[in-house]
Amino acid sequence: MAHQSELIEQDILAYLKSHEEKSMLRFITCGSVDDGKSTLIGRLLWDSKMVFEDQLASLEADSKKVGTQGGAIDYALLLDGLQAEREQGITIDVAYRYFSTDKRKFIVADTPGHEQYTRNMITGASTAQVAIILVDARKGLLTQTRRHSYLVSLVGIQHIVLAVNKMDLIDFNEQQFVAIRQDYEQFAASLGFGDITAIPLSALGGDNMIDPSANTPWYEGPTLMNYLESVQIEGEDRKRAFRMPVQWVNRPHLDFRGFCGTIASGVIRPGDELLVASSGRTSRVARIVTMNGDLEEAVAGQSVTLTLADEVDISRGDMLSATDAPPAHARHPEAYLVWMHDEPLQPGQIYLVKTAAAVTPGRVTAVQYAVDVNTLEQKQVPTLGLNEIGVVRLELDRPISFDPYRQNRHTGSFILIDRFTNATVAAGMIIMAAPLNPQSGMKEDISPKLPGVGSDLVSRVSLSEATVSGTGVSVVDLTVKYGPIKFDVANSFLDYLGKGNRILFRLRDLDQLEPVALLAYEQALSFEFDRTAGGVSILLFKRGTWSGSKVSDDGGIGI
Repeated sequence: MAHQSELIEQDILAYLKSHEEKSMLRFITCGSVDDGKSTLIGRLLWDSKMVFEDQLASLEADSKKVGTQGGAIDYALLLDGLQAEREQGITIDVAYRYFSTDKRKFIVADTPGHEQYTRNMITGASTAQVAIILVDARKGLLTQTRRHSYLVSLVGIQHIVLAVNKMDLIDFNEQQFVAIRQDYEQFAASLGFGDITAIPLSALGGDNMIDPSANTPWYEGPTLMNYLESVQIEGEDRKRAFRMPVQWVNRPHLDFRGFCGTIASGVIRPGDELLVASSGRTSRVARIVTMNGDLEEAVAGQSVTLTLADEVDISRGDMLSATDAPPAHARHPEAYLVWMHDEPLQPGQIYLVKTAAAVTPGRVTAVQYAVDVNTLEQKQVPTLGLNEIGVVRLELDRPISFDPYRQNRHTGSFILIDRFTNATVAAGMIIMAAPLNPQSGMKEDISPKLPGVGSDLVSRVSLSEATVSGTGVSVVDLTVKYGPIKFDVANSFLDYLGKGNRILFRLRDLDQLEPVALLAYEQALSFEFDRTAGGVSILLFKRGTWSGSKVSDDGGIGI
């Protein structure tokens, strides 16, 4: 199997040492259906001698049974292992494979091309450093090619290989290759890629896969394997500002207190000054502790324990950062959201927001717009469904520390988790801290009021479709109101709720709970109650219909 079999036989420890010191590259293959993604990876595994003898025997038998090459070796079957994949000749789930050469170790993700498997593709791309985007030389750029390119840019991959596959079917025509390359470069100009390398390939025949092909004497660039072995990805995280989410506070005895975590970016040394993003407190690094002893320097990717010179209140979920480049610390991030669950997003519903090392309850307050991944057009929608992508605003129970995803993938990403099923329902990429501009659903009578707490004058709040309609969840902000509250409810307001819309009431204190609860009771509405660091919130919505003595279909519990 191995390309270093002689070294293994002569000195296994030397082989393991050389293997340990190799750098690791994660990459994905993506593109339109039947562009040859699985075949390309299968060929790489085959040519790098990473196929075991029993796998080879199974591959030969499967190629004759369910292969697409007329009985010849079908390299795609090394990746497409699900029965449905083999029957249909397509990729459905993400398949991960490991292989290595003398220069580098690789983890490759084979991702599906169909639109209904967008969530699978995003999952595979989320940790990749290089994307191989395949294009059928006969067809050129297709809708799925553009869609996957957009998704790749969305998850922050900077290094792109444009693999123009099946060149053997167009007789290795240079003009067609150049035309495809120019079309793609023009399309991708707005996506923000760091570099794009176009390579003419025949994955089935092995042309320009490992060695230069005699069929393309006009091509002077690298082969696919040469590119993968030489692309520079080391050190990118080290150049960024220092970030380390705290995963655990290690205190085995009274003389030691260390903060454990994996360094997300940057470099740290004893004596460097650190900032605790949540509190603004600073201190200096006393020691960098590891299992093998103290270090003089630690870099991105290393798991370490830091001890500080001062006693600072730090707990799991806090972020240690450089003092001269602190992260954002806010409750209202704006982010791209990829919805990955069969049930659509419910704006206003409480989810768990999991960042690097923290879990915080929060809700999506508004869907700004959704992106049509085929045309890249923005469209106004009230929610997001399976495989849809949009820009949303979130409201969290407490502030979190983060960077824009474009600046730091590790500290700018999060997932949404359903509180009841623990299912991961969405993946998010933070754009920035959202400006506080909630939609107000209040329209009150203009009459003199005494300022301050203790006012006895009644504040009348008019609720109608005109005052609460809008994109996402409308907000009725009662935090500025004092004294008794009276709601004037229009029929259009109830019709608005009957269409499935939801209204979020923000309360100043519990004294305002009674009029909102009375409103819900009188109009047969359901509600969710939540208490956060910023105050009390009630989400009002209509779950069923009221008819005689029947109650709404929530079983009468009101939630």
